[in-house]
Amino acid sequence: MADTQTSGPTYRVVLNEEEQYSIWWADRDLPAGWTAEGTVGSEEECLARIDSVWTDMRPLSLRRRMEEAARAAAE
Repeated sequence: MADTQTSGPTYRVVLNEEEQYSIWWADRDLPAGWTAEGTVGSEEECLARIDSVWTDMRPLSLRRRMEEAARAAAE
């Protein structure tokens, strides 16, 4: 029985300090400022993971500033 899966590069989901997601080649060192999120697989699998967890595209620092501004406006 032949293997029907196409072998291709393996990727990992990475996350930066602003809680922004990307994918990176699993066999390469991570770029500065990025950490492994834990998901490793095909490009499609990694992008599906990002799609499921990254629901707010705003950087963390912007979200915090907006929350502070909302709190200040409510006072």
